[in-house]
Amino acid sequence: MFTGIIQGRGKVVGLRSVRGGRAFDFEADFTIDHPTEGESIAVNGACLTAYNVSERRFSADVSPESLSRTTLGNLGVGSTVNLERALQLSDRLGGHIVSGHVDCVGTLAALREEGDFIILDFSMPPENDRYIVEKGSITVDGISLTVNSCSKGHFSVSIIPHTWQMTTLVELKVGGKVNLEVDIIGKYVEKLLAENKGADEKDDIINRGYLAEKGFY
Repeated sequence: MFTGIIQGRGKVVGLRSVRGGRAFDFEADFTIDHPTEGESIAVNGACLTAYNVSERRFSADVSPESLSRTTLGNLGVGSTVNLERALQLSDRLGGHIVSGHVDCVGTLAALREEGDFIILDFSMPPENDRYIVEKGSITVDGISLTVNSCSKGHFSVSIIPHTWQMTTLVELKVGGKVNLEVDIIGKYVEKLLAENKGADEKDDIINRGYLAEKGFY
């Protein structure tokens, strides 16, 4: 589990093929304190299992499934990535609940400046946009961001100077691909509503009536 608050950037320093997938060697720009072999590290928002963890370096295997559903397959030696170690119970939840399971790949459609801020407009597969709401949360390449606006197959976010300089967004160009993870709470709510569709509103279940009564719908 992650928060979407990037701890630092890393670089791909090694890459090799393994049993249909790929193995990456990463070097972080921060020290990996008290490392645990097999711990989870989010790389551009994708949860990977780290091994050979030592000071600033670690390796991770990426399966064919992850390569096909994320932008990790586009990485090469020298590529820069966003890194976040898994959440500890004592950490502050500064972003939102992030699983590290990428839902889809999005494309930067437009970039513009508004004073010291950068507005990024992304396109995404329409089947995933139902989980995005204005002022809700979305994870872009592992970064927890607030949605400015959204429409069918599109959404925009506003980037503060700190996030722009401290993450890989500063390298992103129009047409560039990013990993997207929608807010997991929306997916759970959708599943519960679908399972209870057609049930008696008076039943003690989670349905549209219950959510409306509690102020969630």
